[in-house]
Amino acid sequence: MSPTPTGRLTRTATGADLVLVRTFRAPRADVWAALTESERTARWIGPWTGEAGAGRTVRLTMTAEDEEPTGDLDIVACQAPEHLRVRMVDEYGTWDLEVHLSESTEEGADGVTTLEFVQHLVEPGEARDSGPGWEYYLDRFASVVTGGPEPDFADYHPAMVAHYEQQLDASA
Repeated sequence: MSPTPTGRLTRTATGADLVLVRTFRAPRADVWAALTESERTARWIGPWTGEAGAGRTVRLTMTAEDEEPTGDLDIVACQAPEHLRVRMVDEYGTWDLEVHLSESTEEGADGVTTLEFVQHLVEPGEARDSGPGWEYYLDRFASVVTGGPEPDFADYHPAMVAHYEQQLDASA
């Protein structure tokens, strides 16, 4: 499998935003559930424990990573079923992540949901590694929503690094 990188990088006053978009033939409520319910997040990024809600902190275990690291995930904003923003600090840095979900209102498009994922980066160069990583995780997420095959990380990194280097050059 050779997935095509889709992320784009936009410079901001404080760094850059890494933006990836996925579209699903599924109702927004179902996509939201796959994004926020621990038993469903366990299938694509890892389970979490704690009491969820804006202003709260849950504990996330990333099961697709070596050694399955666990860390605190601060829920900055949560407006179901359309917006989630979280922050996590670990040995690799600060992860400021945001997801927006929208469901098409066009006639005949019932149940088509667009997911816009944003990583707010202080250091734009982080996109070289985090871009391929989020492509992989979002494709894992898609496999949970659609029932499709689970991707292999080896198809994403280092194969997609050049795309993100081009994004860095183009956004400079």
